[in-house]
Amino acid sequence: MDFIFEPWPWFVGGPLIALSLVLYFYFGKNFGTSTDFETLCTLAGAGKFSDYFKKDWKERDYGLMFAIGLVIGGFIASNFLIPDQTVNLNPKSVQELTEIGFSNVGNQYFPDEIFSNEAVFSLKGFFILVFSGLLIGFGTRYAGGCTSGHAITGLSSLQFPSLLAVIGFFIGGIIAAWFIIPSIF
Repeated sequence: MDFIFEPWPWFVGGPLIALSLVLYFYFGKNFGTSTDFETLCTLAGAGKFSDYFKKDWKERDYGLMFAIGLVIGGFIASNFLIPDQTVNLNPKSVQELTEIGFSNVGNQYFPDEIFSNEAVFSLKGFFILVFSGLLIGFGTRYAGGCTSGHAITGLSSLQFPSLLAVIGFFIGGIIAAWFIIPSIF
């Protein structure tokens, strides 16, 4: 059972993702997490405030199962499958992250400067979470889907708008990693 605790190679994970996509396409469904959150908002009653959320959530019940599985799988992995939190990072990355203010770099997956209770409940942390959440929500709706929907489903079905969206995601990630995050921390 030790293989479960190790990272799986690309030649195992890739075909499993491909098999999932084949099943999604076979059953006429689309893969994407932002639509699952949209369905959760519909279930929570957002349709009372916006016509956008007046939809039949039962058409997307498979997506809800996926979203619930993400949460349960993340909990199981972080609490039971990861024996230690050591991250094998390039020494230059460790140095650069330490220089901009991150501590315990390489000793844990989630930096305390972003994910600790003190950081989340501080004024700075609150604004970062709210602002980034709004940007992510706006971006996924404006782009017509999230990174997983465009990069996995859209590209595999050769949709040109998904290619443009994925290029935009990478450009945005580079800008955030090189300019925005260092200026915040």
